[in-house]
Amino acid sequence: MKAIILYDSRSEGGSTDRLVDAIGQKLAGKGMDVEKARCRAQADYSFISEFDLVIMGAPVYYLMVSSQLLGALIQSNLSNMLKNKNTALFLACGSPQPMAELLYMPQMKMNLQGSRILAEKVFAPAETSDMEVIGEYVDTIYAEWLKEEERRGKRK
Repeated sequence: MKAIILYDSRSEGGSTDRLVDAIGQKLAGKGMDVEKARCRAQADYSFISEFDLVIMGAPVYYLMVSSQLLGALIQSNLSNMLKNKNTALFLACGSPQPMAELLYMPQMKMNLQGSRILAEKVFAPAETSDMEVIGEYVDTIYAEWLKEEERRGKRK
């Protein structure tokens, strides 16, 4: 399986960057070929067709999901390229989880009609470096991906 992690982060080497790397390492440990790419609002996302799984995530700033990821979903061809794709979502957020799930996750999901969302996770600040929590998220993604592949008759 080929996976890509599309993400946005305001700082190089910050908590979101480290979280993306940890997710990638956990996926690679399951035998997946993993790439990562930063989102840009005005980019061409035609390359998404090459991937079996697209994981998208960003931090939350000032009550909004980071603008480059939302911009890519709204202003580019990303939403279109994600139709019929297996996707997983994550946010790095300091807000309480119920608030993040109610206010921030829908900001991403409203632009994903037609894609199959396999897993969603809001990572609290302490969880962005907790390998057990990250591993559980990746395990959920992988298990749901296997189910989807079996349902579609691609894997037995």
